[in-house]
Amino acid sequence: MSGGLFDDADVISVYTRAQALEDGALVDLTEWARDFGIRWPVACTRAVWADCIEWDEQLNKQKGTGQDEAGRACDVLAMAAWRLRKGGEGRGIFTVLRTPRDGRGRKPRPVELTIHCGPGDTPAPVLTIMFPSED
Repeated sequence: MSGGLFDDADVISVYTRAQALEDGALVDLTEWARDFGIRWPVACTRAVWADCIEWDEQLNKQKGTGQDEAGRACDVLAMAAWRLRKGGEGRGIFTVLRTPRDGRGRKPRPVELTIHCGPGDTPAPVLTIMFPSED
């Protein structure tokens, strides 16, 4: 049996999941995810964090929205866990209702997210929550 096509190729660049977590491109949600029965490591992209989870406590005090980061993360993870229980392939789309970060109108709006299951830096499975336009 012959070797693989790239066995002797020089590696130009490697960007690991650990590096993405360290530099903030991914945000670790694993601890919160355990409350929803998710046993694998879970992270979301910086864009999902900024749009769906991150919250300004000053805004909460000024406008009385009743929002906080833990609650918003729980909303995302509850819907992600629901999508995982539905089964399917390694990728699934789900919708979260989230209050816009500026607090205007306080009316939650639907946001479509994707959860992807695949190998991390090792063959062990990890989950990543992202916008459908991200990869």
